[in-house]
This record gives sequence, structure tokens and C-alpha cells, in this order.
Amino acid sequence: MIAAALAFGGVIDSPSERYADAALKRALVTFAVARTLNGVISVAQGTEVAVEPGGVGVTFTLGQVLDPINDLVERFSGVMLVAASSLGLQNVLLGMSGWWGINLLVLVSCAYALFAIWTPATDTRRAERAERILLVSVFVRFAVPLVVIATNLVFDTFLAAQQDAATVALDTTRVEIQEISDAAAPRPQQDASLADRLGAIIDDSVSAMNVRERLDRFGDRVSDTSEHVVMLIVIFVLETILLPIGFVWLLAQVLKLLVSRATGRSD
Repeated sequence: MIAAALAFGGVIDSPSERYADAALKRALVTFAVARTLNGVISVAQGTEVAVEPGGVGVTFTLGQVLDPINDLVERFSGVMLVAASSLGLQNVLLGMSGWWGINLLVLVSCAYALFAIWTPATDTRRAERAERILLVSVFVRFAVPLVVIATNLVFDTFLAAQQDAATVALDTTRVEIQEISDAAAPRPQQDASLADRLGAIIDDSVSAMNVRERLDRFGDRVSDTSEHVVMLIVIFVLETILLPIGFVWLLAQVLKLLVSRATGRSD
């Protein structure tokens, strides 16, 4: 009776749908950050960055600095696509588990179980069969919502803060790469007076030094960016693959134990 009330009342469905939508939005935001970062890196690597203070050419090898994280970010984009697809599949499964036909199956199996338990019968195995049907129908109805809720609890407790910090770090890296590329991009030559040319030479020299300093500092951050990318891969693999599989396996073991007790046998 409680199972039937929960199935039709949607008490478990509402939080699980909310959690699944929030997880999908997080994955899509992180995927967008990864794709944008990948695009910025590709543009920075394919652009020859040079500054010519006083006619002396100074070339900045931004592409070489970004080489260590370029392939990693591309692979991370693929992982995020898989993660977002997995979370979208969870939303579809949630809709299927809350379908009225599944609710009707739970109601019918509950009624049959009550009838089999409370009604005297010559067939002693009827109650066992009714309980097995009830347990399987309850598993089909509530397995996905319970897995989503359990996964979200683990994420909020252990992974949420790290995921937010890593995503912000990647977006900061993207902005810095874009700023370095813009600052180091050569400016078009125009006819100007001697004073303007001297001022341009000074500006270019200062810009060259600034770009050099920022490149040196940015090179130290590349390893940190790689760590953030790896951490995000670990988090989303856990959230979208390992944890759901683990919770489904756990629920299956509980179902197996309950069915074994209902039939009076032990595996």
C-alpha cells in the first residue's frame, strides 16, 4: 500500500527530476566551457604572435605553452559529451519510470500480493509468487529515482565544491589565453609623425615585456589547468557512470535478497 501511494503520489519523482535537471545543466555548462577553451587554444596555436618594438622582431610561442593541455582538453570535451548524454538518458528513464502504466503495474501487483497473503489458498506458492511480482514491479518503478537521489547526495557531499572550483579555473584560463593573444597581436602600421612613431615603439616595447611576463606566469599555470581537467573528468565519470552503476548493483542485490526470502530459499 505504501509502494502504491508513493508511485502515484510522486513523492520520490519530484526531487529526483530536480536533481537530474540540475546535473544535466551542470554538465552542459562544463561542456560549453571545455569547447570554448578548446576553440581558444586552437586559435592561439594557429596564430603567429609577434611584437616588433623599434623594428626588432619578437616572437612569442604561445602554442608551445599550450601544447601540454591541448590534447587533454579535446579528450575532456569528448568525456563531457558522454557525461551529458548519460544524464540526458537518466531524464528519459525517469520519465519512463513515472509512466502511468508502471504505476498501474505497481498497484495491480500490490493488490494481488494482498489478496494472496490474506486469502486462504490451497496453493502455498501463490503468496511467494505474488511477493516476487510485487518486488520486481517496485524495483522497476523506483530504481532510477532512488539512484538519481543517491548519486546527487554523494555529489553534493563530496564533489560539488571541487567541480565548481575546477570549472571556474578553466573559464579563467580561457579568459587569460584570450587576453594574452589580444595583447600580443601585432597592430597595423599607419602613417604617423615621428613623435607618434616613438610613442608606438615605447608602447610596443612595454607590451612585449608584459606579454613575456604573462607568458612566463601562464606557463606555471598550465600544469594546474591539467589537474583541474583531470579532476573534472574523474568527477563526471563518477557522477554519470560509476556511481549509478554501483547503486543499481546495490539495489539489485537487495532485490535478490528480498526475493530469496520471499520464496523461502537462499542463494
